[in-house]
Amino acid sequence: MKKKYNPPFIEKNDVGMTNKFGFTSVVDYQDKIENVLISSITEEYGSPVMIFSENAIRNKYREMKTALEKYYPNSEISWSYKTNYLQAICSIFHQEGAKAEVVSIMEYDMARGLGQKGSDIIFNGPGKRREDLLKAVSEGARIHIDHLDEIVLLESVSEELGMMPQVAIRVNMDTGVYPQWQRFGFNYDNGEAMRTLQRIVTGGKLKIVGLHTHIGTFMLEATAYYYSAKALLDLAQQLKDKFGIVVEYIDLGGGFASRNTLHNQYTPGEFASPNPEQYFASIGRAFNEAQFTREEHPRLIMETGRVLVAEAGYCVASVIGKKDLPTGQRAVILDAGVNMLITAWWYNLKIKPAQPLSGTSRNTVFYGPLCMNIDVIKPDSVFPDLQNNDKVVIHPVGAYNVTQWMQFIEYRPNVVLISETGTVELIREREYLDDIQRRERIPEHLRV
Repeated sequence: MKKKYNPPFIEKNDVGMTNKFGFTSVVDYQDKIENVLISSITEEYGSPVMIFSENAIRNKYREMKTALEKYYPNSEISWSYKTNYLQAICSIFHQEGAKAEVVSIMEYDMARGLGQKGSDIIFNGPGKRREDLLKAVSEGARIHIDHLDEIVLLESVSEELGMMPQVAIRVNMDTGVYPQWQRFGFNYDNGEAMRTLQRIVTGGKLKIVGLHTHIGTFMLEATAYYYSAKALLDLAQQLKDKFGIVVEYIDLGGGFASRNTLHNQYTPGEFASPNPEQYFASIGRAFNEAQFTREEHPRLIMETGRVLVAEAGYCVASVIGKKDLPTGQRAVILDAGVNMLITAWWYNLKIKPAQPLSGTSRNTVFYGPLCMNIDVIKPDSVFPDLQNNDKVVIHPVGAYNVTQWMQFIEYRPNVVLISETGTVELIREREYLDDIQRRERIPEHLRV
């Protein structure tokens, strides 16, 4: 017997217990980091609190270094200071053997303060000032030139100091990844980079020791590094053939993707992001194909940051309120906002309860405590009901958050490091009003 035809229809799917499609689940929770109870950390250091794992940092660095040397042994890693310039974090990388890559005199002074010699520092960035260059050049730093005005400035510094600065030029090129970064350095494809090198040679006041590129950020295509390495090695060969100048190193910058997941990215970061082997296999292939490598064996420098530290960082936050939104979503207000987790604007961060929870899950929006509509930590997540003072763990947040966090509305919190031995060390104290106002001055006529 033929079944009766029932036309398709749309049924509104409301959230909550009355929804026939509703479900009860137990969400995975995390109550420890490196075998240290999160509750013990918040009891001593309060909430919110940023937590870093020394083991995770060291293990990731060693993994990267091993993979790099597998494909090209004559290589080194320079820690990118702008990623996280907490002194304790930088010191771990320097203990592991990383040198320093900086993009401002502030970062340069930080590296020098941690014992890095000027000759072990690469000074990048488009905003170097005369006084910055006088200091860095006199101390033997390698200066990576971003624009023509910087060449003129460096030549003047050379005359004033009576010494020849060691320089590289930054190069941009088409690697098949778009949008192409064109702002920084000199273009390879239209010949600008070669003309710039000729200009430096003609000036006779700067010593060209390297070539540098940084093709982008959070690069999900490993083969792009093959094309960038190939371009710089070709440029090095041209420089040798035309002017007899042999560069000492090729610097391929950074930009490796961590295992974070970008908003609107379909595949989770742990599956979409290339692993170190894939990045370095592409780079190694370009180096092993190049005539310049066979003849001169240049040093390969990588300026890595995000991929080395992102997964080592956690934020533990507390629930301070909740409400129902007109959309039917639950809104949870945390004591950590985008003032300290700015990467929430481009990463779909993972949030887990720090204690076991059960019950009916609902679509939940996690907000911070700021009086701003854009203070959103996670826009949509299926989550069980949370109560005031429940704790959540936000991860991975080790890269860029403690360098780009804002002194806005809330005090910045304590930051702790779980050491290799499992002890918890305070590496940055939380702020108080005096920290914020100590450099202010009130004119006499405004005093109450």
